[in-house]
Amino acid sequence: MNIAAWFFYLFSAMMIGAAFMVISARNPVHAVLFLILAFFNAAGLFLLLGAEFLAMILVVVYVGAVAVLFLFVVMMLDVDFTELKQGFLQYLPAGGLIGLVVLIEVAFVVGAWTIGPVSIANVTTPMPPGMTNTMALGRVLYTQYVYLFQAAGLILLTAMIGAIVLTLRHKAGVKRQNVAIQNARTPAEAVEVRKVASRQGI
Repeated sequence: MNIAAWFFYLFSAMMIGAAFMVISARNPVHAVLFLILAFFNAAGLFLLLGAEFLAMILVVVYVGAVAVLFLFVVMMLDVDFTELKQGFLQYLPAGGLIGLVVLIEVAFVVGAWTIGPVSIANVTTPMPPGMTNTMALGRVLYTQYVYLFQAAGLILLTAMIGAIVLTLRHKAGVKRQNVAIQNARTPAEAVEVRKVASRQGI
């Protein structure tokens, strides 16, 4: 067994353990920290597969933004989680049954899944030799799928503007920035020069 296989089993075992601790931890802050650990191990698996761009995106976006946002929200809301977990046991049999069904389905899929040479040959855009994963992904996105990529960006921009408009509430008596007035100011209006005599205040 080579070193890549050892790292694969190490990252996989740590990720499964961290994922289990996310759903079993009593403290929600600890659950978010275990989620960050699971993201890091998933990024390690992506590196072993040669997908360094996906590993970087997983660390930068999910760990650096989403997981940290979850952590701040959990710490600032101060939710009474003991009250929320009072009815947990009554849903445990139904949840366990659903989890068992999903586990059986995953076992059937993994047991029957194979990679054939025909599947690899039917790849629409194979990676050219001598090109990294990030370069190949950028070439595909900005050549073949550039219009779809820009459309996805516009949809996300529209969703972001809609969320801001729906949640923005103007309050009376709050100072707000007026960019037009700031740009129209002249140095004479912004700065006042006063000559102060020696040993005297203003």
